[in-house]
Amino acid sequence: MRKKLTGILAGIGLSLAYSTSAFAQELTIFWAEWDPANYLQELVNQYEAETGVKVTVETTPWSDFQTKAFTEFNAKGSAYDMVVGDSQWLGAASEAGHYVDLTQFVKDNKVLDTMAPATVKFYSEYPGNSGKYWSIPTEGDAVGWSYRKDWFEDPKEMEAFKAKYGYDLAPPKTWKELTDIAEFFHRPDQKRYGIAVYTQNQYDGMAMGVENALFSYGAELGDFSTYQVEGIVNSDKAVAALENYRKLVEFTPPGWTNAFFVENNQAITENLAAMSMNYFAFFPALVNEASNPNAKSTGFFANPAGPGGDQFAALGGQGISIVSYSQNQEEAFKFLQWFIKDETQKKWAELGGYTCNKAVLESAEFQNATPYNKAFYETMFKVKDFWAVPEYAELLTQLNQRVYPYIVNGEGTAKETLDALAADWTGTFKKYGRLK
Repeated sequence: MRKKLTGILAGIGLSLAYSTSAFAQELTIFWAEWDPANYLQELVNQYEAETGVKVTVETTPWSDFQTKAFTEFNAKGSAYDMVVGDSQWLGAASEAGHYVDLTQFVKDNKVLDTMAPATVKFYSEYPGNSGKYWSIPTEGDAVGWSYRKDWFEDPKEMEAFKAKYGYDLAPPKTWKELTDIAEFFHRPDQKRYGIAVYTQNQYDGMAMGVENALFSYGAELGDFSTYQVEGIVNSDKAVAALENYRKLVEFTPPGWTNAFFVENNQAITENLAAMSMNYFAFFPALVNEASNPNAKSTGFFANPAGPGGDQFAALGGQGISIVSYSQNQEEAFKFLQWFIKDETQKKWAELGGYTCNKAVLESAEFQNATPYNKAFYETMFKVKDFWAVPEYAELLTQLNQRVYPYIVNGEGTAKETLDALAADWTGTFKKYGRLK
């Protein structure tokens, strides 16, 4: 039978509920099955060496990660002490009582000072702008770009580009330059194409692609505090951003109508495109000669700025949360204190994890460790995310249904598309009582 005690826990200065078995010498962290989970297991082995507490990172394929996690949550099961969950889970998990409130922990341990602020806002805070926190940024990720350095640095290409566009060919700093370069390298007769972007309309592929344009054009999805979307997601800036994204699709390889991270890496490895959008989590494969024959000729850059100078990128990645049904909450809090230390985060980055720690990200050692780390550093201070409300999947489906026909097939106009989406989202937020 679980007992609860409220008080100040020695050494961490916060109030929480914990069970009589809080001193158990084992912790289980649940995550999806991929390389970062393996890196985390290596990292937590150090925690066991230092404290004697065994930590196991239990994994399951991405395809059933959410289903398995929420099945355990809904059963109020204690199989997992912590979970490295998607930012979109924040609303559903916190409102249902599955996550422990970490607000006091975040304040007491100055997490907002040690982690890149944008990552705490989107991996941890719910509701938006509420100052309530439910996780600690763990696996930072966002959308960046890879490009063919050998194509860009070819003297003949540089000369031809300068003659046509009036400025030097280089990794783009703006969406206009990105679009010019995509147009310049688009040569179907040579089976060479300008760019690869996300076009998949399943789950969040389309959203993750389009958001990079919207945010950098100074547009927003809506007001995360009031849930107002009319005049925001369909603003003039949003319309211009969608029009630009649609234009980029004209310079993609043939049949590029269902492309996500696998296809966009292939655009580089198979000599298809000059530039390719993708999550940073998939860039290690592009610097590995075993998986990318063009590894030595592949470069990376952060998502470019829009016409008004705004520069943001769509957020991926996950934060770690304490499960409210855990029998080992006190030990889980101690683990989080260890995890957020600068020295732990440095080791996390060295193992291959994508840290969100400011000191590590800003260090020359980190930025020079891989060809893409500098772009990652630049990006993680400029990330924004999709809605994290429990009904986020419904909102995603509506976005896909509205945006895909315009982006891929050119049906209707950007204005008509976003007006319809604003109406859909307004209806959804009214249905769930978020809008009166």
